[in-house]
Amino acid sequence: MINVGAIKEGYVLDHIQAGMALQIYNDLNLKSFQNCPIAIITNVSSKTMGRKDILKVECPIGTIDLDVLGFLDHNITVNVIENETIVEKKKLQLPKQIKNVIQCKNPRCITSIEQELDQIFYLSNEEKEIYRCKYCDEKYRSHKRNKLN
Repeated sequence: MINVGAIKEGYVLDHIQAGMALQIYNDLNLKSFQNCPIAIITNVSSKTMGRKDILKVECPIGTIDLDVLGFLDHNITVNVIENETIVEKKKLQLPKQIKNVIQCKNPRCITSIEQELDQIFYLSNEEKEIYRCKYCDEKYRSHKRNKLN
């Protein structure tokens, strides 16, 4: 049994698909969290998932963009920790809009020419997890994938 200590303030990201914690770590750019202890726990036994990963991030509340996390994997459970106690459990949802997380692949899109424009995608089909570019309507399929494009 592995014992990873409690965190005082921050997040425990639970129910991450097994093998995906490092990808989530990279996609959330957690390496830029200076002076924030982070534990990556992989391949943990789970009654509901068989195997799962867990991320523990000791950081100020509000530091992690939950919309980005919801886009990456909306099945993750977010436990908000204050004073070493879970104060809230958040179930993520697909965000209605995401900004500067993915890039439009359409070479004719205005974002290919105007580099300073934000890459904005809106959720066009929640059931199929399809996002579309705000500018050219190019389709991007959401996460049911192993990594971001």
